[in-house]
Amino acid sequence: MYNYYFALASQNFLLNEEPLEEILRERTEYYQSSKKDIDFWFVINPNFVHSSYIEGFNTDLFNSYAAIISLDKYFIQWLKLRIGFIAVGNFKSESLFILNN
Repeated sequence: MYNYYFALASQNFLLNEEPLEEILRERTEYYQSSKKDIDFWFVINPNFVHSSYIEGFNTDLFNSYAAIISLDKYFIQWLKLRIGFIAVGNFKSESLFILNN
């Protein structure tokens, strides 16, 4: 069982109002320099939004969501401090999250 942690907000907020590209680029460069596998993903309209209650986030307010999902709890906590106006939480899955290229 895998534990995933997430930071969630409206797609517009994360893509247009926050320097998310810069944050994720810097994190990617840090992982590469540390020879660490990437353990985070940026996802548009993740399915888990509709299947669970997320404290502090009203899913009826937005048409589209975006989330940063990670295996690293502390990275998501850091994002909450860095970005501020996001909901954070976690979920479990039996499968590892993999992007198809």
